[in-house]
Amino acid sequence: MTLVPRIRQSEPLNGEVLAPSASKALSPIADRGGWINIVREMWPGAWQSNVEVKYDSVLSNHADFACRTLIASDISKLRIKLMTEENGIWVETTNPAYSPVLRKPNRYQNRIQFLETWVLSKLQKGNTYILKQRNGANKIEALYVLDPTLVRVLVSESGAVFYDLGADQLSGIGERVVVPASEIIHDRFNCFFHPLVGLSPIFASGILAMQGSTIVADSTKFFQNGAQPGGVLSAPGAISDTTAERLKAYWDDNFTGAKAGKVAVLGDGLKYEAMRAKAVDSQLIEQLNYSDERICGVYHVPPFMVIGKSEPSNNNVQSLTLRYYSQCLQILIESIEVCLDEGLGLGEDMGTELDLDGLLRMDAGTQMDVLEKSKGKLTVNEQRKRLNAAPVTGGDTVYLQEQDHSLEWLARRDAQPIETAAPPAVQQSVTAMKVKAMLEGAYHGGPR
Repeated sequence: MTLVPRIRQSEPLNGEVLAPSASKALSPIADRGGWINIVREMWPGAWQSNVEVKYDSVLSNHADFACRTLIASDISKLRIKLMTEENGIWVETTNPAYSPVLRKPNRYQNRIQFLETWVLSKLQKGNTYILKQRNGANKIEALYVLDPTLVRVLVSESGAVFYDLGADQLSGIGERVVVPASEIIHDRFNCFFHPLVGLSPIFASGILAMQGSTIVADSTKFFQNGAQPGGVLSAPGAISDTTAERLKAYWDDNFTGAKAGKVAVLGDGLKYEAMRAKAVDSQLIEQLNYSDERICGVYHVPPFMVIGKSEPSNNNVQSLTLRYYSQCLQILIESIEVCLDEGLGLGEDMGTELDLDGLLRMDAGTQMDVLEKSKGKLTVNEQRKRLNAAPVTGGDTVYLQEQDHSLEWLARRDAQPIETAAPPAVQQSVTAMKVKAMLEGAYHGGPR
């Protein structure tokens, strides 16, 4: 396996000479992991109260998890096509220098797993770092998605960009190494604070995810207690602290958790009063739906795709899917295409394209209706290719109905003089005869 060489402090690199003290020549623009380690407060003062947005808890939130995996799976199922320009038209092609790495990016991932890891890294950390592996001929033969927490971006005094990579045995990095930007494909998202540091949507969805998880956890504890709320044991007179502790321990041991619902016998005037707001009063479902919908909004995913609320009717699913593509997926898809084009050095007349047919696949009825309306624009064989059917003889011609005429012919027809001296009936007869003669001329070699 050939990997870029380890950079020594005195070694020139793309015109840059690293000073004896690398810390003076290269400055990190963000700590490892980007900006994800920032402490976020659910309300002012929450951090002092030991309430914070926990990254792992956010990742496990059902709505946030669903949004991230939906986006990643929808993009990963799109086939990567190598395209070339021929006479102003982009057509699919193959090239031994690029096609193999697009079909099989590395030794342990296929293209679906590779794209899924790419998108998840971008959504969860705001950055995706792809290391290029070159062969002896300096051609790229593998691409590895790096752990973003092991990568740090460095900028030299002259503005050149480098990447500090931590050891990653799976990607073939045996020890910490600094590489130039030419060896890394860096796809970043929401660069609010620095153009080289992306920001994950979790920056905005974290508080909402914690709120939803707190609601679910509280409801879980409630039902683990047999749906019995907590409460207060009150006595008619004063009791000592020792007696209060004993009564509380007795109650917790015998009438909560798995033992909830048992019959309690209270004496000496003791009385139990529940102290929990009802789910209806606290608007439990409304609050949970609110946090779920806001999380979907952060990711620009239609809520019905995640939480199943407000399912669309059959006649507008297509339009909602197109909106999901344009508002959520398109920027991610086109960013991948541009990053691959620049990272592989494809030039102006060649590029990559993710096949959207895997995303916007229509039902059989709609597909046949679209193909029917494509007559005059697509050949029969092009239409059959959309149906994964073999070409037929004579199917490489564009067909059009006979009553259609060119604009030039219609302009020549309209320029013919109209007999104004004849009666209206005669004018109509003469005009009809001229039109008939012109049409017959068109059928036999065109108008004369």
